[in-house]
Amino acid sequence: MKIGVISADNTYEDRVAITPDAVKKLLKLGFEVIVQAGAGRGAYYDDAMYQAAGASIAATAAETAADARILTTVHDLPATLVEQLTAGQIVVGMLDPYRNTQLDNYASHGVTAFAMELLPRTLSRAQNMDVLSSQANLAGYKAVLLAANEYARPFPMFMTSAGTVKPAKLIILGVGVAGLQAIATAKRLGAVVEASDLRPAAKEQVESLGGKWLDVPMSDDEAQKAKATGGYAWTPSEQYIKDQAAIVDKAVSAADIVITTAQIPGRQAPRLIHQATIAKMKAGSVLIDMAAGTGGNVEGSVADQTITTDNGVRIVGADNIPSMLAAQSSDLYANNLVNFITTLIAQSADNPTANNLALTLDMEDEIQGALAVTHDGQVRLAKR
Repeated sequence: MKIGVISADNTYEDRVAITPDAVKKLLKLGFEVIVQAGAGRGAYYDDAMYQAAGASIAATAAETAADARILTTVHDLPATLVEQLTAGQIVVGMLDPYRNTQLDNYASHGVTAFAMELLPRTLSRAQNMDVLSSQANLAGYKAVLLAANEYARPFPMFMTSAGTVKPAKLIILGVGVAGLQAIATAKRLGAVVEASDLRPAAKEQVESLGGKWLDVPMSDDEAQKAKATGGYAWTPSEQYIKDQAAIVDKAVSAADIVITTAQIPGRQAPRLIHQATIAKMKAGSVLIDMAAGTGGNVEGSVADQTITTDNGVRIVGADNIPSMLAAQSSDLYANNLVNFITTLIAQSADNPTANNLALTLDMEDEIQGALAVTHDGQVRLAKR
């Protein structure tokens, strides 16, 4: 059975779905691997490295897909390639399912498409397949380095004969995987860090990393609701949201650097910082908007652009930070895909490395069923 590796069809994407190390793992499982020529170049994996690992090279995406039963990709496949797919083929990648306009096309061609972003993150056996966590971890780290590069002053406090340099004050809005890594990185660089999140349960995580929690008073009823759900399914009251906005406005106005990470699958990113707050910030302050590609947490941010406001605040629309660390992010992403692909196959117990693989597609399986957005000629996303 053959697995194809399709090159990212995106000017701003340097990652590759399968690395040479991942090729070796797939070969041990009994697969053959076909790599589109140049697919790994942006991540510093040339075609010779893939061939040395045991893969074959195809000149184009169409040639790569022609013989492959499973196609791996970073983002969605080009529309021209989808038109050439045949019934029974499988596509695995970060397909942006809620905004993907090609799902009907996948279904009409009889393709089973798995969107890795939909992985149930509460399943312990799915943790090694979690592409959102693996990529967000690196993104949170790199976001702080981007901020340090844009900021005209140092992060740590310096005691010098010419005077004392105060540490940078950094605010993190959104304390998921990216936010927590950003806190840890900023602290290592010597910044004073504060953080906020709609999940009160994140307070302990923030403080464990040395950050200060931006506390928002809540009623006893709200506290019970948040505690009962661990914070994830908690719907705050309008008063709580208003109180949080006031506290965030005050903190952001006095900050040197702000990093926002909040995104909601299938929806525009929530607006966390408005122009009225930006107008209060001092010249030289930096805003890193990690959600710029989905509408932006910061009013006025533009994906892949850095904008300087009239009062001297720099707004960085950081659309695809993992691609800036293409080699490492590709390694982690490829491992995620290999671990998922392993769940799709059955092997002989007597000779698990033999090329006697059989697909075991099971939409009742809690992982496969959650990730499959098209199968058996149907779009499954609407059923969620």
